This record gives sequence, structure tokens and C-alpha cells, in this order.
Amino acid sequence: MPDSQPQPPQPSPSSPGPADPSSLLLCGARLTDGRTVDVRLGGGRIEAVGTAGSLAAGGTRACGARVDLGGYLLLPAPAEPHAHADTALSADTGGPVSYEPRDVQRRATEAALLQLGHGATAVRAHVRVGDVQGLAALAAVLQARRALRGLAELTTVATPRVLTGVAGADGLAMLRDAVKMGASVVGGRPDLDPDPAGYVEAVLEVASEHGCPVDLHTDAGDPARLARLAAMAGGLRPGVSLSPCGDLGRLPSDVASRTADQLAAAGVSVVCLPQGGCGGVDRRGAAPVRLLRAAGVRVAAGSGALRDVSNPVGRGDPLEAAYLLASRYGLAPEEAYDAVSGSARAVLGLPEVRVEAGFPAELLAVRGERLAGALSLGYSRVVVHQGRVVARTSAVREYCSSAASVELGLPRQGRGEVS
Repeated sequence: MPDSQPQPPQPSPSSPGPADPSSLLLCGARLTDGRTVDVRLGGGRIEAVGTAGSLAAGGTRACGARVDLGGYLLLPAPAEPHAHADTALSADTGGPVSYEPRDVQRRATEAALLQLGHGATAVRAHVRVGDVQGLAALAAVLQARRALRGLAELTTVATPRVLTGVAGADGLAMLRDAVKMGASVVGGRPDLDPDPAGYVEAVLEVASEHGCPVDLHTDAGDPARLARLAAMAGGLRPGVSLSPCGDLGRLPSDVASRTADQLAAAGVSVVCLPQGGCGGVDRRGAAPVRLLRAAGVRVAAGSGALRDVSNPVGRGDPLEAAYLLASRYGLAPEEAYDAVSGSARAVLGLPEVRVEAGFPAELLAVRGERLAGALSLGYSRVVVHQGRVVARTSAVREYCSSAASVELGLPRQGRGEVS
């Protein structure tokens, strides 16, 4: 959808003088506190933040390039805590999803770039292991990860189907092999295993062996099962997260509150999916984010399915997830955006980002003056990863000639009339 603003900013050479080609000056950006600032980036970090014009090249230090962000709101970049790289963009294939390595790698790469264009500089992708595809799909997503290095950070969650009993022996071996291959998170869907508690125990054991995080799919409709999971997961580092937990909001309020308290005490995070379900999860509706936050649970928001059979119109846009949290679930815009940025980065184990000196240069500039407006109409975007501009999206709105357009000074079309 178009935006009533001009083309996005383009970097241009700085004024004459010595320049550091690895540095970048973001000029005239607006912050959420209302200040208009210049931001100097270097070495993948924010070097300085000053009032507009104070960091111009030739001052304290010359910059290799500059980007004019007048009219843009500058934010910490979002992160995507729940994607499905192996099935993304498969809704239009007209048949069964192909798990041929080249097809998986192509879809995973395209999906990560699409999400990068929306602003997500880091993506956690769940990938099925075992069954027919074995480890081939994981190998293909890991290849996509290598190809994307320098543009976006793509990490993988190995998700086996069954881990208990005779049938689960192969799945458990496959899970351990997946971690050795490069999967940095272990997970899966305990609700599908004949022994859900045994499944969780197996996943936690592998995570403890390798020192990696745990990310489990569950609808969270069984409070007793969640209580057991919280008891087993409590204190595990680097951490445990659950998603999408949509059925938690359907429990009686006292039961849901008690369950939320148990998750908070165990340090378990919840990743909700306000845009809809994800691969293999048929129930719709997001987790009760306000109840969870009130209990002290860290709540992040993900996109889930990206144009696969679970959601053929999924966009993979973190700002849409934040918009839905604000418009449908009653969060303030700042809380909603934190769910896709600060809290999402924390779930992924990434360092905090603020628009302040010393923090990582992972930033998103969105056309607009206020955060609420950016969540509603933030179409034009500039994405910064590791201190350099890695993606731009431009949206321009024009109107045909009319009395209203003349009177209000609306942007006019460049050629002729709309037919």
C-alpha cells in the first residue's frame, strides 16, 4: 500500500575531507522521545548520537557516507523469533511441499530477505528434521544462512516429530546430529508425541548437553502439562521459549493466571503469533499477552507462517504483528513494538539495542513522526544491519488532478490522469 511521501533516502558522499569508508552518518532522524538527531555508525555499532547537524562530516570525525532520514522515525530493528524457513512461500506451488534441497534453500533465502525488507535483521527459523526429509531440509536452510551472512542473521531450530519410545529413538539421534550440523536451538512439538513429558525431557537433555536454547511448539491448552514443563525447564540456560500458546487464552481466567505465574517463575518466555497460526498448528488466536505480561512472563511476537498452507497470505512483517498487538490485544504502541524488537531479541539471545552510543547498529527507519503512526502506515523503510544499510522499501502515494488536491496541496501524479 502506498505512502504519501517521496522516494526513500539514498546514501551520498560526505563533504570533502578524510573519510572512514566503514562509517555511516544517519542525518535528521526523529526518535520516539521527539528529538531530531544525527547518528554516527562505525564498526557495527552506534558511535555517537547528537542533535541534528552536530555530527556532520568535518566535525569531530569525517564519515564515509550519509543517509538523510528527515521525516523518518528511527527505531531499534525488529527481530523475527518464529519463522518456518523450510515451508515458507510454498502455498502457491500447486502440490505437496517440495523438500528438495535447492527448493528449500531458495525459499528460505527469499523468505529471510522478505523479512529483512520489513526490518527484521535477525530471524529464528524452525526446520523439521527426521521423517522423510531427514536432515536435508536443515542442511539447505544452513546453506541459506551462510549465503545471507552480512545481510541478516538466520538461526535454526531443529524440530523432530517423535522423541520417545521405539519410534523416537531415530528422532533423538537425528536431533543430536542436527545440533552437530549447526542447528543452534532445539525444539519440536511435544503435544504430538505419545509421551509429551518424555518429549520435553529428551529435548531438555539435548539442550543441556550442548548448551543451547529450547523453543517448543504448543497450543498450551493443558495446564497440568504446562506446569510439568515449567518445573522441568526452570533455570535452564540459555533459556526456554514456548509458542504460540493460543489455547492458554481459552482456559478459565484463574487457571490461566496460575499457569502464567508458573511460567514466569521458571523463566519461560512466550512467543505469540498475532498474525495467525504456523506450520502444523491449526488453532487460531494469540496467547493472552496482557495476562502473561502482568505475571512477569517475557512476551515476544512472531509472524509464524509466511505464505504456506497454514497461512497463504502471511506477510512476515514484524510491524504488522505489533500493529495487531496494539489494535486487537490492547497493548500500547511502545509495548507492542517492544514485543517484536527488544523482547524478541532477548528471546533470541541477542544483545539489547538502543539508539544510544555503544549499542549495536541494528536499526529500522520508518517514514513517520510517531510510533503509533509507524505501526499503522509504516510502508517506507530503511534497514541497517551491522552498521550498514542493507534494505530499502519505497512507497509513494500520488493523486490525480482535482479541486481537493489543489486546495490541500496533495502530491500530484507525474504524468497525466488516472484512467
